[in-house]
Amino acid sequence: MQLSSFAAILDALPYFHSVAEEVREIVLANLVMIGEIPAPTFGEGARIHFLQERFSEGGLQNCSTDEVGNGLAILPGEEGEQNILVVARADTAFSTKVDHTLSVQPDRIVGPAVGDNSLGLAVLASLPILFERLAIRLRSNLILMGAVHSLGRGDLEGIRFFLENSALPIQAGICVEGVQLGHLSYASSGMLRGEISCTVPEDYDRTWFDTTGALLTINEVMNKITAIPLPKRPRTNIVLGSLEGGNSFDTIATHAVLRFEIRSESADMVDDTHRQIEEIVAEVALQSGAEVSLDILARRKPGGLTFGHPLVQSARRIMLSLNVQPRILPSTAELSAFIDHQIPALTCGITNGEHLGEMNETIKITPICTGLAQLIGILLAIDGGYGYEH
Repeated sequence: MQLSSFAAILDALPYFHSVAEEVREIVLANLVMIGEIPAPTFGEGARIHFLQERFSEGGLQNCSTDEVGNGLAILPGEEGEQNILVVARADTAFSTKVDHTLSVQPDRIVGPAVGDNSLGLAVLASLPILFERLAIRLRSNLILMGAVHSLGRGDLEGIRFFLENSALPIQAGICVEGVQLGHLSYASSGMLRGEISCTVPEDYDRTWFDTTGALLTINEVMNKITAIPLPKRPRTNIVLGSLEGGNSFDTIATHAVLRFEIRSESADMVDDTHRQIEEIVAEVALQSGAEVSLDILARRKPGGLTFGHPLVQSARRIMLSLNVQPRILPSTAELSAFIDHQIPALTCGITNGEHLGEMNETIKITPICTGLAQLIGILLAIDGGYGYEH
């Protein structure tokens, strides 16, 4: 199948959707098998092994893992002069102790990490079959990668390692996320992610004015953080994501951890807010007598493509042609690694979902075919040169 213009790609989208419906059961089968393999950060090996088996069965070349454990394979292009990297995160936020059984219902699938990002990885595993059914061969090489060590303390180690060490030059990239269909990310906001830990030592002097255990000490830190003045422009906020501490009703907590994230359109605002939080931690530690420390887990720089970049314009037109309303959102995930290397890239979702990050995380089955047609259309646009500035 040859598509000689961007208009031809748009016209072919209904055909892509119909073929996606034919392979939907393959995608769902891959999703269930992948989703029921636990893959906490630094423990993605079993998922990557499954992905490699699917790549080999699909006849891909150079099926391999690199030094950090990324799963890689190449779908060769007719010309092979350029390389497009399609990446999906392999790790999830759930430990091996969690029951990863997925519940397949007529219109939805329910289970931990089913949408974030088991579906993204299942789409990656199914792409070779989809291209075969479409009878499409790209001019560019398509590099498929299951990225490890992305979340939390992994800090995008997998994708960063590949982009820093790959012998193959990457002309463009697509990050595949299971949810949400319509989300379109082409830029990264500035970000700093950290943990504040409070430990009350055994010889803690409980006669001090404000010494009532680790939880109330962390609460004092939270109160001071929420009092930091933040500007409306550049847009900046602080997310207090989780608080853990204590073991029982009747025992004062001796340890507590607060996880937070600073987000801003300005790198300077991220740095300034970081300095203020450092001062808060030092102040509360001195006032309370507890051990209060700040550990930085991840940083991101703002940057990326513009709204008018050809890749963004092409993606928006493809989504609108599929009756998908684009929702522009900044990303701090794999996309930011492409941005650091000045590689044009974007992130798109495959279907709609809810209860993300919970045990009953849910995705809808029907929109998956639209998400697949969208992905094929964007890949063809890049391959045809419609995603580059000239």
